[in-house]
Amino acid sequence: MNFNFYAMKKLSLLMLLGLFSTSIYTQSFEGKGDVKANIGYDLYGYGNGIKASLDLGLCDIFSIGAGGSYYFDEESDYFVFARTAVHFGLMLDLPSKFDFYPGIEIGYQESNDVGFTAFIGARYFFTDNLGVYAELGNNGSLGLSFGF
Repeated sequence: MNFNFYAMKKLSLLMLLGLFSTSIYTQSFEGKGDVKANIGYDLYGYGNGIKASLDLGLCDIFSIGAGGSYYFDEESDYFVFARTAVHFGLMLDLPSKFDFYPGIEIGYQESNDVGFTAFIGARYFFTDNLGVYAELGNNGSLGLSFGF
C-alpha cells in the first residue's frame, strides 16, 4: 500500500508539472482579437473605489477598450472612459506571462465633466485566463485580470 501512495504522489506531481508547462508558453497579450478584462480597486487619483475595464487587441502591440470606476468618496462618484494602450511584451521579449503597457483613458467624470488618466501598467498571468494587474499614473489601481 505504501508503494501505491508514493507512485500516486509522483504521478500527481508529473501531471501538475505538465499542466504548468503547457500554460507557460501562452502570451499574456496575444495581439489582434485578444480580450482582457480587469477588475480591481482604485487606490488614488480621482478617488478610492472599484474599477472595471475591458481591452481588445487591434494588432500585435495596440489595444483599445472601455471601462468605469465607481468611487466611495464624496467629491466624485464615477468615471466612465475609453482607453488605449501599447503592449511592449513581444517587442521587449519579456516572459510570456508578463505584459507591460503604457496607456491613456479619457472620459466623463461626474465632478469635473472630463477625466483624463495616463498610466503605466503591468499584468502577470498565473494561468491562461487568470492574473493580476497594476496601473500607476495620475490614477492608480490594482486587482485581477482575466483573459478570454
